[in-house]
Amino acid sequence: MFTGIVEEMGTVEHVDRVSLHVNAAKVLPGMSPGDSIAVNGACLTVTAVSPQSFNVELMPETLARSAIGALTRGSRVNLERALALNGRIGGHLVQGHVDATGKIVSMGREGNAVLLRVSAPDVVLRYVVEKGFIAVDGVSLTIVGRDSDTFTVSVVAYTQANTTLGLGRPGQQVNLEADIVGKYVEHFTKNKGSGLTMGFLSEHGFCLSQGAPASY
Repeated sequence: MFTGIVEEMGTVEHVDRVSLHVNAAKVLPGMSPGDSIAVNGACLTVTAVSPQSFNVELMPETLARSAIGALTRGSRVNLERALALNGRIGGHLVQGHVDATGKIVSMGREGNAVLLRVSAPDVVLRYVVEKGFIAVDGVSLTIVGRDSDTFTVSVVAYTQANTTLGLGRPGQQVNLEADIVGKYVEHFTKNKGSGLTMGFLSEHGFCLSQGAPASY
């Protein structure tokens, strides 16, 4: 689980169909193989760590659902380590499970902020509401407007300077993850009377599976 607050921008050293090698600094202390890290909003598993970089494993689902496969050597990427339970949630709860990709339609200046308009498929737009949350390339943003096939977010100066959104351009592909709260609301609305069961919570990773030992 992540918060959508990017810790640093890393630089792609190498990428192929099965792995991604990223040069970084801030996210490396304490990192170990097996850890999760969000790269442009996609939750990936660390397979190796060096003093200046880390490797993550790629799988077909990641390449099909996200824009990770479009990265090349030298690409800048947003990086965020998994949320620590004793940390602050400065953005919103982000799973790192990319729903789909969208494209930047336009970028317009509004004071010191940039209004970013992004096209998105219905699988994402169905959960997009004004003043709600969305993760764009792993960055937690507040939606300021939407229409039938796009949504708009306001990117403040700090976010422009410290994430890849400041390097964005019209036509660029971005990873999108809708707010998990909207998905659950839709599920329970469609399944009235089904209730919140231990099986449902277990299936979606909110509790231990039946028979698993508990640790406190």
